[in-house]
Amino acid sequence: MGSDHRLAHSAAAVLDELTVADVAARVRDALEGVFDAVCRTGADTEAVLTSAGMDGRRPVSADLAALRPGLHARLTRYELVSGVGFVAAPGVLGDVPAWLEWWQITTDGAVRPLLLDLDPEHSAYYDYTHWDWFTLPRDTGQRAIAGPYVDYLCSDEYSLTLSAPVTVAGRFMGVAAADVYLRHFEAGVMPLLQCLPGPARLVNARGRVAASNDPHHLVGSLTKGPDFAAVLAGPASGAEHDGLQLRPCDGVPLILVTAAPPATL
Repeated sequence: MGSDHRLAHSAAAVLDELTVADVAARVRDALEGVFDAVCRTGADTEAVLTSAGMDGRRPVSADLAALRPGLHARLTRYELVSGVGFVAAPGVLGDVPAWLEWWQITTDGAVRPLLLDLDPEHSAYYDYTHWDWFTLPRDTGQRAIAGPYVDYLCSDEYSLTLSAPVTVAGRFMGVAAADVYLRHFEAGVMPLLQCLPGPARLVNARGRVAASNDPHHLVGSLTKGPDFAAVLAGPASGAEHDGLQLRPCDGVPLILVTAAPPATL
């Protein structure tokens, strides 16, 4: 049975009348395993980069080969993870201008590396530094969820990317990240959204819709409204805006957007 079917079955088993807080907590539960894979990748990367510094030298791309056993294991251990790795900030490594130590799992279960042209002197150069999964952790120091977007580089699948900053001695070194196919994520969370009494959607810090049961706010569209990043940084109970209730998902950087409850007299 595929992971999307397992998640849908698990969610369907608890679909009694859930509150907004219940749904936000279950969305968190669905993604904390992925962030665990990201956290472990970040910790391994920090250790590799720190070890190079203790040897009195700058790290090089070959040092990151030490990450591969852990990356390969995470691709088979975490059922939502379709790709995982470390993406270096420009100038961190001594032998190359940029680097992705990135591995992904294919539909037949094989694990393979992602190979890109990262030489800025070449016409096929791939500049990853403008993508939300890189800029949000770099600029905020917090973990992030980017997308959904069509991942033309890795899988041609509609995907989310979960990422977190990697730092050594206070210096930003890059991001640890993991990809999740959107269809697998939706299988786990759509039954939860559908059990709420009205339209509901999940949006990220940019206001991009990651899942929705509302035909007026389709997946991938942008939600206009308040500063969603500020909502994520605010109280755990969330906020109200223009007739909407905005509830952060208990530490995971997504916001559950529903109609605000009616005012009580």
